[in-house]
Amino acid sequence: MKKLKFPTPYTVLVIVMCLAAALTYLLPAGGYDTLWYDKDKDVFVIQSADKTQEVAATKEALTSRNISIGLEKFKEQKIKNPISVPNTYKQREATPQGFLEILFAPIKGIYETVSLILFVLFIGGFIGVFNSSGALNEGVGYLAHRFKGKEGILIIVLSTLMALGGTSFGLAEETLAFYPMLVPIFLAAGYDLLVPLAVIYIGANVGSMASTTNPFAVIIASDAAGVDWTSGLTIRAIALVLCLVISIIYIIRYAEKVRKHPEKSLVYGVALPEIYATNTAEATTKLKTSTKIQLFIFALTFIVMIIGVSQWGWWFQEMTGLFLVAAIVIAIIQRTGEQPFIDHFLTGARDLLGVAFIIGIARGVSFILNEGQISGTILYYATELVQGMSPMVFLPILMLVFAVLSLFIASSSGMAVLTMPIMGALATVVGIEGDKVVSAYLFGMGIMGLITPTGMILPSLTMVNINYNQWLKFVWPLIAIFTVVLTVLLWF
Repeated sequence: MKKLKFPTPYTVLVIVMCLAAALTYLLPAGGYDTLWYDKDKDVFVIQSADKTQEVAATKEALTSRNISIGLEKFKEQKIKNPISVPNTYKQREATPQGFLEILFAPIKGIYETVSLILFVLFIGGFIGVFNSSGALNEGVGYLAHRFKGKEGILIIVLSTLMALGGTSFGLAEETLAFYPMLVPIFLAAGYDLLVPLAVIYIGANVGSMASTTNPFAVIIASDAAGVDWTSGLTIRAIALVLCLVISIIYIIRYAEKVRKHPEKSLVYGVALPEIYATNTAEATTKLKTSTKIQLFIFALTFIVMIIGVSQWGWWFQEMTGLFLVAAIVIAIIQRTGEQPFIDHFLTGARDLLGVAFIIGIARGVSFILNEGQISGTILYYATELVQGMSPMVFLPILMLVFAVLSLFIASSSGMAVLTMPIMGALATVVGIEGDKVVSAYLFGMGIMGLITPTGMILPSLTMVNINYNQWLKFVWPLIAIFTVVLTVLLWF
């Protein structure tokens, strides 16, 4: 009999979607009232299941509803999305999600994520154009020669850079752009496909997990919890250093084992994705001038992307345009004709089409939960679970609650505005500082972010043709270590 294979990422997401739909039959529909600030009218708009009302935007309007967020946070537009109002959960008329809803959810997800999907496809087109000259092979071969015997430095430097991106500006979806550039370098160094995946994904995830200035995580969560984002910064900085060092040691130990004994790889025998299959670099000691120019533009593209996101307020539209312009510039340098340019661009985009579909399908899960009106119910049950606990027990359980909630709400900013006003108010009753709740949120989401199917892990796995079960085998010891370390830090 044929050995049973673990399902593909597409099937994993469909299974998750079906389970989410099943929950809409098992759990009562319900939700919290939401509040948002209308800047034009200078009023708070409060939306409940059956009515909408406007009240004056005053501090009293917030305190009377147990919302500890400062009024200025709304007026300065630091809180833009609707937040949940504590103690307003009510059951609503059930809207269970059936076959048609499951069928349409991935399509809605693709519509919702079209900007991210185009970003991924244009990255593929850019790589396709760049690969056509052989400059990447030559550059990788040169790096393999320069780093021979010092391959561990790559892991240390790149993991650190990814973590710095995650902790400072929330490097997440942008990591997809780095796989075509970095995977060939690690393969040329004698490592397997898991090593570059771990360096890129774990590095960025550790940074987000211990966010210091990340506006999409720590700042919006702190604002929603009614605390200053700098409170708790010391604990998060310690968490960043400790978890980064642990990750680097963990990855290097595995990488060196694989380099010396390739048969011990957890992905031994896995076929290279087509986008890397032609990148068979051989060690070289000197680069041609044309190759140096192309490699400079290649690297400059990613540097500009990072600066644009972190400093200039760029998002997917600007990043997508950047890769299109970079592809055209490289084609001009290569003196590529119009038809070959189109062919190379479309071939590269096709190689990442599977990743694009994964992103859209994953977003479809949130449609099932939202339209089934059980996200609020899950949050309500979670708050009931932790209510009345002693502070010593409350914090690790709260971290676990956030980890579980992230299975249903993968967006860090979405999680913050939905849960922080409620959890922040609950923490006050228990006697916990608000910054501890923010740290528990970051740590819980960060740990689960390593494996959450609705997050970025499945698109990342598709970039390197690795199955979800292979990733779980690799990462579960690291998850256990992180859980212990971060629980101890929460108690200080």
